[in-house]
Amino acid sequence: MHIIWTLILGGLAGFIAGKLMRGEGFGILWDIVVGIIGGWVGGWIFGLIGLHAGGTFGSFIVAIIGAVILIWVIRMIKRA
Repeated sequence: MHIIWTLILGGLAGFIAGKLMRGEGFGILWDIVVGIIGGWVGGWIFGLIGLHAGGTFGSFIVAIIGAVILIWVIRMIKRA
């Protein structure tokens, strides 16, 4: 059940991050991938600066922030 919940939250985080970045997103599968990887990136960045989010909502916000950063990096690479 945890895996399904992670996929749902990752997909939502990737979808919201795509909308925040004024884009169309990458499609549902890639939105899930971006959201999950974004959660890892966000957790890593937050850990570096000494912040820790607790609970489902905190993890969701961290995943959105990480996904936004990841989308920004992907778009910068695609432009180069």
